[in-house]
Amino acid sequence: MSAPASAAPLKVGIELGGTKCLMMLGTGPDDIRAQARIETTGPHPTLDAIDDLLRQWRDRHGFEAVGVASFGPLDLDPRSPTHGCVVSTPKPGWSGFDILRRLRCWAVPVGFDTDVNGVALAEARWGAARGLDSFAYVTVGTGIGVGSIVDGRPVRGLGHSEAGHLRIPRPPGSSFAGTCPYHGDCVEGLASGPAVLAHAGLPAEQLSRTDPAWDTVVGALAALFHNLVLTTAPERILLGGGLGMGRPHLLPRLRSALLASLNGYGVADRIAAGIDDFIVPPGLGHRAGPLGALALAIDARDAASR
Repeated sequence: MSAPASAAPLKVGIELGGTKCLMMLGTGPDDIRAQARIETTGPHPTLDAIDDLLRQWRDRHGFEAVGVASFGPLDLDPRSPTHGCVVSTPKPGWSGFDILRRLRCWAVPVGFDTDVNGVALAEARWGAARGLDSFAYVTVGTGIGVGSIVDGRPVRGLGHSEAGHLRIPRPPGSSFAGTCPYHGDCVEGLASGPAVLAHAGLPAEQLSRTDPAWDTVVGALAALFHNLVLTTAPERILLGGGLGMGRPHLLPRLRSALLASLNGYGVADRIAAGIDDFIVPPGLGHRAGPLGALALAIDARDAASR
C-alpha cells in the first residue's frame, strides 16, 4: 500500500519565469506545504533568494528533489558543455548563466526543463492530458511557448521545441509587421499579448470579442495548431497562458479555423469528430507552472532511484 500524501517525502518545484519565480513545496496538487513568490531580476540576486528559501524549507521540512521549469531558450543537451544554461535570451544578464550547476549544490536530484515542458508533464500527470501519449501544451501570454509531448516524453533534438516562433503565412491584406525581435511575424510576433497591444492599440483584456485584432490571433494560432497536427501528431492541444485561458470565446473560433486549415487532410476527420475535446483549456489552471516544476522534481527523484 502506498504511503498517504502527508507522509510522502517532499519535493520542491521552481517555476523560473521572466518576471517572477513561483516556488512550491509538496508532493502534488493535493499536498502543498508551502508556496512563495520571488521577483526575477538578475541571475545572481534571483538565485540567492531561491537559495535562501530552499535553506528555510530544508531546515523546517526537508526535501528530496528539486525541479526547475525555466524560461529559455535553454541548453538541455547533457552532452553539451553549456548544458543547464540559458542561451540567446534578450533578458539582461541571463544569457550563458548556468542554472543547473547552481542548484546542484543542494546535493539532491534536480529536474530541469523549459517552463512549457514542465506544465505539459504536470498536465499529463494530474490534469487534462492524463492517459494521453502525445499532446501539446500551448501557452499564449507575453510570449508563445509550446510543450510538445510525443510518446510520453518532451520533444528533444539539437535543442528543444520553440514552436511559438514558427514562421506562418501573413494574414491576407495585413501590413502588421509583428513584434518578435527575431522573426517579426512568426506566431509569437502576431498572437502574443505584446503583439495584440501593438496591433490593436489596446491590451487584450480591453478588447471586445468582435475586435478585428482577434482575427489575426485566431489565424496565427490556427496555423500553429495545423503545423503541430502535421508534425508532432498530438492527441489533444491544451491552450493556456494569460491570454489563452482568459479568452474562452476564442476556443470555438480556433476549432473552426483549424478544421478549415486542415481542409480534410490526413486525420482531419478524426479531429473533427471530437473537436470540442481536441482543443481544450488546461486542467490545472493557474497552478500549472509551479506544479510543472514539481512534476520535474518527481521525475528526477524517480530517475535517480532506478
